[in-house]
Amino acid sequence: MAQDGSTASGPVSGVAERYASALLDLAVSEKKLPAVEKDMNRLDEMLKGSEDLMRLVRSPVFSADQQNAALGKVLSKAKISGLVANFTQVVANNRRLFAVPDMIRSFRMKLAEHRGEVAAEVTVAHALTAVQNKELAAVLKGIVGKDVALDVTEDQSLLGGMIVKIGSRQIDTSLKTKLSSLKLALKEVG
Repeated sequence: MAQDGSTASGPVSGVAERYASALLDLAVSEKKLPAVEKDMNRLDEMLKGSEDLMRLVRSPVFSADQQNAALGKVLSKAKISGLVANFTQVVANNRRLFAVPDMIRSFRMKLAEHRGEVAAEVTVAHALTAVQNKELAAVLKGIVGKDVALDVTEDQSLLGGMIVKIGSRQIDTSLKTKLSSLKLALKEVG
């Protein structure tokens, strides 16, 4: 996360940070951090994989009760329970479900910090294999001198390459950016 609070997909609000901190503190105090991490990752995958679920979370048209009921059924079917299920219920009751994607990102950053790691937000055009994830983490560890926790998202508009953000540093090797630079250079010549 940059010092201005921005992430790969926009700013992480103070609300998201507070909720993520509270969840992490609770998971640590109840010694349920591995289960919470696993459930948060599954929730993230579900949100990224379902436009309908994302619409439910982001739409102000649904009441808190409707969101809570629908999300409760989805989480139950996905076998997400305990702290993460309770967490989403509180978030829904407080009308903050729209910020859940940012809460997940913030949770991952705070979890990496808790473990003494550095969080790296990586945006790729196509999913990385397990081997590629491991190699990327190793390369980034060599650069920053600490273990690196990767938060990888896909954006097919990049065409190829990747964008890596660690703290306030960003490395953009995407084909999209290179083509944009080439287009600008050609406009200046012509």
